[in-house]
Amino acid sequence: MAKKKKPEVKELHGVKIIPLGGLGLIGMNMTAFEFEDTIIVVDCGMAFPDDDMPGIDCVIPDDTYLKDNIDKIKGFIITHAHEDHIGALPYILKDINVPVYATKLTMGIITYKLEEHGLLKTTKRKVIKHGQSVNLGCFRIEFIKTTHSIQDCAAFAIYTPVGTIIHTGDFKVDYTPVFGEPIDLQRFAEIGKKGVLALLADSTNAMKPGYTMSESTVGKTFDTIFAENTKNRIIVATFASNVDRVQQIINSAKKFKRKVVIEGRSMVNIVNCASELGYIDIPKGLQIDISELKNYPPEKVVLITTGSQGESAAALSRMATAVHKKVTIVPGDVVIFSSNPIPGNEKSVSKVINELSVLGAKVIFQDTHVSGHASSEELKLIYALTKPKYAVPVHGEYRHLSSHAQIAQSMGIPKENVFILKNGDVLEMDAEQCKITGSVPNGGVYVDGLGVGDVGNVVLRDRQVLSQNGLIAVVVTLNHVTNEVIAGPEIISRGFVYVRESEYLMDEAYDVICEVLHNISEKGITDRAKMRNMIRDALSDYVWKKTKRNPMILPVIMEGDD
Repeated sequence: MAKKKKPEVKELHGVKIIPLGGLGLIGMNMTAFEFEDTIIVVDCGMAFPDDDMPGIDCVIPDDTYLKDNIDKIKGFIITHAHEDHIGALPYILKDINVPVYATKLTMGIITYKLEEHGLLKTTKRKVIKHGQSVNLGCFRIEFIKTTHSIQDCAAFAIYTPVGTIIHTGDFKVDYTPVFGEPIDLQRFAEIGKKGVLALLADSTNAMKPGYTMSESTVGKTFDTIFAENTKNRIIVATFASNVDRVQQIINSAKKFKRKVVIEGRSMVNIVNCASELGYIDIPKGLQIDISELKNYPPEKVVLITTGSQGESAAALSRMATAVHKKVTIVPGDVVIFSSNPIPGNEKSVSKVINELSVLGAKVIFQDTHVSGHASSEELKLIYALTKPKYAVPVHGEYRHLSSHAQIAQSMGIPKENVFILKNGDVLEMDAEQCKITGSVPNGGVYVDGLGVGDVGNVVLRDRQVLSQNGLIAVVVTLNHVTNEVIAGPEIISRGFVYVRESEYLMDEAYDVICEVLHNISEKGITDRAKMRNMIRDALSDYVWKKTKRNPMILPVIMEGDD
């Protein structure tokens, strides 16, 4: 009897999709596409630090894999100019100096960031128009017009040797954008007719049914608020990069004859950039400097400021805590929050709202914002137009990716062709098959001041302990020959207890340490590390027994002569 032949397993030699950030969280978007000797990287974003990351300024993707394959990288291509898509560029370009490709406004804002970091002269930048393509290695990337909450956004059709991949970037289907043309649905359909291998689409609003409202609807809300508050000063907080929102506030200010003040460093930079490039129209004489504010009655001005996310250093937060040098909140001021809190920022936003309310301000935060992300019906439309073989949800937490996966299946894509990835997964595909074939280093790299990556989990854990339980330092000086105590032990407490009101506790702690030092002397122990551990363990046990607290205990053993 002849043996049955085993089915032939075709070796997979396809394009690799490697998300290095943006999955399982909001922000830090960065995805590598690789085929043989070519890698292109879509976006290079940062994420805001969580509450359990004290002292951290931002989090950027781990670029280890890119550094290990730097000879293959042909460039960064950027979908739009939000921080979660461009914020990591100044840090990663220092290690990976390759060209950056983006549309006009996106590149203008990137230029500001590179200039701040001293990278302008060393970074090659190329502006690409919608409808144009750029050839990078074995890939051709076409820029497709989309709409979002900032202008000049692009989706990418990535033409690879094994098929066409579409990456939507952040998008929504807005037929009446504030500036420019609507999303180019026709081009999505044309590419779809020719065949799409995979679709990587925005998942942020996948859980929301229906359609996301047009950005232009917010303008009507502003007009209503301005009409109802003709005798009050108006302050509007929004994202600095939401140029369309700023334009609508300016339109309302013009209509109601108010002067406009732009406040907040990032807001000033982006509005200046957008104005210079022709993406925002500020009528002559409408804008005044903040120093001129005192020359106008409150009801004749509107301030557009940063701080809609409750950032402690932002202009609005400084106004709310009465430390802003030029703006003092007074009863009757109307403060509009024209944004939704990013997940994790809700407490910070509530704190600022409460502080403003205490100062007598009227705070408005309902119906003053629309999302820039596609809801479920808009995602279905993109699937209907592109008809991809494989679906790869991107941008969002797991619940968003999971909802997106269900939408893809409802549009006829088989369950086995829908891939919910984790950061670092290597998804390899060709015209016949698609599977996860490995993983690469991934995770968040912490930026703290000028330090990038020098703060790790151990340091963060120490900071958390210090912030929650404080520090006890024990300083003792021993004779370097006999190990006898020359000075101390001295106990220093920071953030643990107020020493003057807890003298008995410090006295007993002193006795505990003296007993440990006596035992060390009797046993003839000379190992400094062992001494420190004995002091730490004994003092830790005593403090827990007396206070049920776990402060960081730092024994310091110095050496000297009698």
